[in-house]
Amino acid sequence: MQLTGRRLEVDEGHWLDGPYGSTDRIGADFFSRWASERGLEVMPSSPDAGLMPSLSELDGPGFDSRRVHPLVRDFYEHTAAYRLDIWSQWSGFFRPFGEALAWIFSRRLQQLNVPLAPLDSARGMGSEIVRLVEPGRCPAAPVLTGWVRRNLGSGSTVYVGAYSTARIPGHPAPCVKVVFPLPNGSATVIMKPSVADSGALVLESSGRRIGDAGFYFRVRDRGSRSWVRYLRTFRERIRVYAETDADSGVDVLRTDHTFTLWRRVFLRLHYRMARG
Repeated sequence: MQLTGRRLEVDEGHWLDGPYGSTDRIGADFFSRWASERGLEVMPSSPDAGLMPSLSELDGPGFDSRRVHPLVRDFYEHTAAYRLDIWSQWSGFFRPFGEALAWIFSRRLQQLNVPLAPLDSARGMGSEIVRLVEPGRCPAAPVLTGWVRRNLGSGSTVYVGAYSTARIPGHPAPCVKVVFPLPNGSATVIMKPSVADSGALVLESSGRRIGDAGFYFRVRDRGSRSWVRYLRTFRERIRVYAETDADSGVDVLRTDHTFTLWRRVFLRLHYRMARG
């Protein structure tokens, strides 16, 4: 990263700021450790806490949250009230790289531990919203909102991410920002929101340069210096939508999550979310 990344000055790249990890592990207790180290408090867990207080935080040129299906909106505003089931499908060409990543990196650090086969997550996915606040501050507006997901079958931590909205130089409206803590740094995904005709929420991380939506790696040294690398060839697309079940006639919430590298799909994730 120091050789190929761009050096960031102290006043640059503030829209990339977020939590970063130590050199040993991330794990499900990361946000508790982060709060303790920085004098923050973990709010008592709420059964209906959301990734954002209101989806209208994303309103701006090209995006109107009122067009989003009510179920999709409810999920983002009351995420903790939903249970998740997940299915994964790796492209045959890329699967060995996924296995190597899991063996060398993900299982040891307990971060970005994506299931390698559909049955790896057959027992479901645990989901927890963690909110950190400044002690004694009233009202207690969260300083950070985290989402921790665990594989209920293996007990492994699948995902530790900090969620927020961000305004970036390359897009006129607010974007969704997810920061994944990594050793001495982070991986940050910034996604542009849009609404499909069906009321589906579509989030895309695509751009051409630093300052655009996309995928960023960031590392820090022991001081205040940091380096950033923008991966233009790595992209994600998330489509969250409501679909009417043919048997019950009830709307079901689903998500299609696609990862591409060099314009080739290497991983698909499909989620089914339901209150309860």
